[in-house]
Amino acid sequence: MALLGIGILLFFLGIPTVGILLVRRFVPVSRLRAHNDVAGPIFATLGVIYAVLLAFVVIVSWQNFDRAQMNVVAEANNYANIYRNSAGFDEAFRNEVKKRMDAYLRAVIDDEWPRLGAGGRSPLVQELAAGFWLFFGSYEPRTEREKIFYAEAVSQMNEAGEYRRQRLVDAQTGIHPMLWAILLVGGLITVVFTCFFGSETLGTQLIMTSMLALLIAMSLLTILMLDHPFTGRVSIPPEAFMQVLSYISGS
Repeated sequence: MALLGIGILLFFLGIPTVGILLVRRFVPVSRLRAHNDVAGPIFATLGVIYAVLLAFVVIVSWQNFDRAQMNVVAEANNYANIYRNSAGFDEAFRNEVKKRMDAYLRAVIDDEWPRLGAGGRSPLVQELAAGFWLFFGSYEPRTEREKIFYAEAVSQMNEAGEYRRQRLVDAQTGIHPMLWAILLVGGLITVVFTCFFGSETLGTQLIMTSMLALLIAMSLLTILMLDHPFTGRVSIPPEAFMQVLSYISGS
């Protein structure tokens, strides 16, 4: 991820320098300047179209990242509620719930979370979840009080399972490759277009074009970092699960 980000920065920052120098080598500045009146409106339209597309993708990526983070918190909270509801059962049942949930949360944090970065899942977590379900499903509530707590706990287990499946999907999916191609090609066209403007001062044109290229590259890097919420430095940590595990262990 880091190498890819550096590559994007170097690529878009190298285009203005190489492009402008090549154009100036073969086309006189006077000829370029003569077309500024025509190129200006075209570039303005091109810039607006690309800016709208870029902003749209940045917003969608951020919303998806934020939604994935909220789902993780909701998933962890469900397990905290399940453990809290186990207070409505006898001590043996509560101890077994605590033991199984402790093992499950540790497996999510230590085994599954590192796999999410590569879009994977943990067989150990899947096995522990299946065992937890079998344990709950085999229990027969004996009092009306237990029936109430049991129904609530099962409902929260269902929600936790749905949030986990969504978490696994979020770890595997991202922006469609076709859209990435449009963003990269659009950014390339926008930056290359500036090479055909005629400016008396070469250094000034290089600085202005490089600033535009840097802004596009930073926007693309932002999308790249938010595209996979469990990958890279800007990723969702298992903090919510660690807090629930601390709550269970300290109770």
